[in-house]
Amino acid sequence: ADFIAPLFVVHGSGIREEIKTMPGQYRLSVDELVKECEGLYSVGVLSVMLFGIPEHKDHTGSEAYSHNGIVQQGIRALKAALPDLIVIADICMCEYTDHGHCGILHDHYTVDNDATLPYLCRQAVSFAEAGADIVAPSDMMDGRIAAMRQALDEAGYEQLPIMSYAAKFSSAFYGPFRDAADSAPSFGDRRSYQMDPANIREAMREIEGDIAEGADIVMVKPALPYLDVIRWARDRYDLPLAAYQVSGEYAMIQAAGLNGWIDRERIMMESLLSIKRAGADLILTYFAREAAELLRR
Repeated sequence: ADFIAPLFVVHGSGIREEIKTMPGQYRLSVDELVKECEGLYSVGVLSVMLFGIPEHKDHTGSEAYSHNGIVQQGIRALKAALPDLIVIADICMCEYTDHGHCGILHDHYTVDNDATLPYLCRQAVSFAEAGADIVAPSDMMDGRIAAMRQALDEAGYEQLPIMSYAAKFSSAFYGPFRDAADSAPSFGDRRSYQMDPANIREAMREIEGDIAEGADIVMVKPALPYLDVIRWARDRYDLPLAAYQVSGEYAMIQAAGLNGWIDRERIMMESLLSIKRAGADLILTYFAREAAELLRR
C-alpha cells in the first residue's frame, strides 16, 4: 500500500510500447493505462503517478495545461474506471516543451523562474479539474508551492494535496526516464535549478521552504544514492515523506538481473526495504507491481 507506480501515457489506442532502457516498463495509451492500473490495483498498489508524452511540443508546453492534454485524458479515464485509485499528476514543463527544460526560457538559453510559475499553476488547476487526487510539482522552481497552493485555492480546490519534489537532485540516474518521456534538454543541463548532489544542508532548506509554502507531502529523488537525505528529512520533519526509486536505479537492477549477475528479485526487495528503513512513508518505484505480487505471495 506504500507503493506509487510511475506510468507513461501517450496518445492513441492499443499502444503498449516497451521502453528500451527500462525493460518491463511501457508507454501506454489511455485504454492500456486503464488495464495496467486495474492490474496494479488488484495486487494492492493503490496509487499511480502519471507522466504525459504529448503529440505536440512548443516553447510554453501548452499541452501540459490543455483540457484535452494526454495526462488529463488519462486522469479522467482512470477516475471513471477505478474511482478509488489515487491518481497523482506530475507537474513539470520538460516533457511538453520543445527545448526540454523544466521552465520557460528567458533568452533562449536560461530558465526564467518567475515567468514559469503561472504555467505550473495552470497545469495544477487543469489536472485538478480533470479529477487528480494529488498534484506533484517536479520542476524545482523557487516559490512554486506557494503559487500553486494559491491557484488551487482560488479555483476551489482547497483540499487538493500537493506532493512536492522538495529535494530533487541533479542526478545522472534520470537517463532512462528521459528516454521514456522524450524529455532530455536540447542544450545544457538542469544544474541551475536542480540540487547539487553534494549539498545535504541545502536539501533540508528546500524541504523546509516547501513545507512553509504549503506542501502536504515532500519527496526525495533519487532514493538509493540519497538514503542519508531521506533519513535526515525523516528525523527533522513530520510530514509524509516520499522517495522516488528512479529509472536509473531500476534499469541497473533490471540489466544486471537479465544478465544473470545478481539475484534480481532479492535485490529488488532489499533495495525497497532500504528505502523504507531510511524513513520513507511512500515509495515511487517501477517495481511496484512485481514487488506487490511478491509480498502478497
